[in-house]
Amino acid sequence: MRRTLVLIPAFNASPTLPGLVHALKLHPAAPEILVVDDGSTDGTGEIAKHAGVELLALRKNGGKGNALSRGFEIARDRPGLDAVVTMDADLQHDPGDLHLFLEARQRYGTNIVLGVRKRWGTRMPLERKLSNTITSWIVSSRIGVKIPDSQCGYRLIGIEVLKALNIEAPGFEAETELLIKAAKHSFTFSSVKIQTRYDGEKSHMTNWHTTKRFVQTVLKEY
Repeated sequence: MRRTLVLIPAFNASPTLPGLVHALKLHPAAPEILVVDDGSTDGTGEIAKHAGVELLALRKNGGKGNALSRGFEIARDRPGLDAVVTMDADLQHDPGDLHLFLEARQRYGTNIVLGVRKRWGTRMPLERKLSNTITSWIVSSRIGVKIPDSQCGYRLIGIEVLKALNIEAPGFEAETELLIKAAKHSFTFSSVKIQTRYDGEKSHMTNWHTTKRFVQTVLKEY
């Protein structure tokens, strides 16, 4: 049986993390779970400990990219691991969709499986619908591969990808960097449609800085 690690970068996620971990533990795939507490101040790390999942507690908040990179470092050295599935801690990503990523990996043999969120006809804020559409088009043009939802953090990454490249960006732009570098290494992509819940949660993204770093990442030569 292929082993999968679910990597959850978490910053002040105490209201949602218990439900997420509980749902993952009940999933038939029985994935290994690693929570990277990105310098939270609300007891997120203690919740992960109490839930009995693996925890990497970072002393300072370094950004989502930094948390992912630290988690990837652990995954690279884990014997027998086939893939890492990254998932946000705010329960916008449905743990019940995990099997879609695993099935796509097995069926198509692709190195990366990307979640595709439904934008229109949902409660996704209008500015996010527009930005996701535009950034996905830009990334697709940049790497020469159609990427329906380049900013979705729910994705499966084969261990072979993580062993071949490193992520340097500390923030949300790290997810874009990974796609660009993976394409340069000729890794393959597929996608699955996922459910996404929007209940007015506060985003940790700051629009100006996030946009600036995204542009810098897209224009950078790797």
